[in-house]
Amino acid sequence: MAKSNFYITTAIDYVNAKPHIGHAFEKALADTLARWQRLQGKKVYFITGVDENAQKNVLAAEKAGVPVKEFVDKNAGLFIELCKKLDLSNDDFIRTTAKQHAEVVQSIVKKMIAVKDIYKGNYSGLYCVGCETYYTEKDLVNGKCPEHKTVPEKRTEEAYFFKLSKYKNQLLKLIPKYVVPLSRANEIIVRINDDGLNDICVSRKGASWGINFPDDINFKIWVWIDALINYISGLKEKEKQYWPADVHVVGKGINWFHSVIWPALLLSAGYKLPEKLLVHGYLNVGGEKISKSLGNTIDPLELLNKYSSDAVRYALLKSSVFNDTDFSEEILIQRNNNELANKLGNLVSRVSTLAEIYGLESCAKLKLDSKLLVKKVNVCIAGYEFDKALSEIFAFIDLINEYVQAKKPWETQDKKVLWVSSNAIKDVAILLSPFIPSAADKISKVFNFEIALSELDKPLKVSKIKKAEILFKKVELAQNVLVKGSGGVVSGKVDEKLKVKSARVKSASVLSVSKEAPVAGSIEPVSSSKVPFADFAKLDLRVGKILEVNDHPKADKLYVLTVDLGEGAPRTIVAGLKKFYSKEELVGKKAVFVANLAPANLRGVESNGMILAAVEGNDEKVVFLLPEKDLKIGSKVE
Repeated sequence: MAKSNFYITTAIDYVNAKPHIGHAFEKALADTLARWQRLQGKKVYFITGVDENAQKNVLAAEKAGVPVKEFVDKNAGLFIELCKKLDLSNDDFIRTTAKQHAEVVQSIVKKMIAVKDIYKGNYSGLYCVGCETYYTEKDLVNGKCPEHKTVPEKRTEEAYFFKLSKYKNQLLKLIPKYVVPLSRANEIIVRINDDGLNDICVSRKGASWGINFPDDINFKIWVWIDALINYISGLKEKEKQYWPADVHVVGKGINWFHSVIWPALLLSAGYKLPEKLLVHGYLNVGGEKISKSLGNTIDPLELLNKYSSDAVRYALLKSSVFNDTDFSEEILIQRNNNELANKLGNLVSRVSTLAEIYGLESCAKLKLDSKLLVKKVNVCIAGYEFDKALSEIFAFIDLINEYVQAKKPWETQDKKVLWVSSNAIKDVAILLSPFIPSAADKISKVFNFEIALSELDKPLKVSKIKKAEILFKKVELAQNVLVKGSGGVVSGKVDEKLKVKSARVKSASVLSVSKEAPVAGSIEPVSSSKVPFADFAKLDLRVGKILEVNDHPKADKLYVLTVDLGEGAPRTIVAGLKKFYSKEELVGKKAVFVANLAPANLRGVESNGMILAAVEGNDEKVVFLLPEKDLKIGSKVE
């Protein structure tokens, strides 16, 4: 019989500094899985929290000149704020300084002592304060901790030890079934087989901060034993209902502690073992791991102050779960503008606007069936491939846009087409709800349906629709550049979409390509030095098809093009090509277009893009650039 309860956790975070974007990534992963399980009708318990008993918190407080409790209270508050702003659905937030947590930790350690798995001895080794653990010389990289790039301290002390070696054979059988992905399981198995499994120190002598060791006031319990037990103490009175955990979500840097020490501790204390350990990769900045200790952090709270929770969540969840992935604010902006705003937001706005005007009429035959999509998303999420699930959903969104564009309900006023489109939007919103819950909820209110998997099998009820509010606003970023057009040059302050501000525009209908330019676009900064590649990379170049060509009503040298960029709705683009091409030569042709320009009014016609063309001589010839291969409309040119 299928299990009706589902228990999921994240790792608990050190509060020696503010949250970084890696913390937000892990929490977004866990929250998405928790919300997905709730959609399945399961009773879900989801906890996250902070590790306040770590020695690194003490050192950070001393460095800041602040009492330890005041320091951890302040930073714990920032992690709580992150959970709220990221729109997490966690059922509890654990703080390891809580009295109830300490009681559970001491109770479990006593059980380990009772079965004689903990004994007293002496220890000498290399200790990394950042990891709060001992390393062997073999574990180090160039003599430094592989995680924190610091030289470990040599320590010798009386200590209590846990008989980890006792559980070697059980762990070797467990790990391949427990750890996801298998590559992370294999890393641990290789390490155990190569190095063996030694007993570990589980105490700290003379520490002033932490949980007392049972019956010995000279020692505190090692922070990792303390921290791992939060997964049980956090359940409080719900332990019998939810333990064992279905999924622990952790980063690859703490795989060893969760795949080896945690299950061994549970075996010793007589607890059932968790089902799965999901080990995710890191978010990187320029290929380097994001870490507080490395000083290259991205503050998620700052991002959440600038962008919606859904935009931040989506950008994070499009990152690979299992592999390390680069992340930046620019990546967030691109995903917000190109996918959330252009594809999903425009679709919802367009269909709801037409539905408000013409109404809906249901039909028996669905042209946009989501059954296969639902199966694909199920498979992706079962394999913890959230980025692939989103790609499948947005591929279906592309199909909806193409369907609307082909059927032209703004011309036909076909209520059945609008119903089919609205019904498909319903299915998309339900499947997206674990990922971007706020937007999904707004869509459900516009089209009047409930966010529930059962609604996927039900046709959308015909009801009165009102135009949706803007779901995702496009983000603009100011830069100073010159842009050369076919009839002159524009200069001044421009935004992310190259919208010109306070500049004289002679003509900007064709972006020229200079033969002398080091990059395929004649864009130069105001200082006249060459533009960095990073600035040119902000251009969103797309393959498009010219559907229709008309004369500009007020300009003899301009055409008004209707262009398909694979977005569902065609764009109007004004181009200075009349001197060089007949209408017949242009219709049906594919070309490369700049897709992220802000609308510009050219002689009374709004232009929403720019065709990429090469200029020879003194405007004697203009040739627009053809894709080398027969690329799909909407393909990005990079």
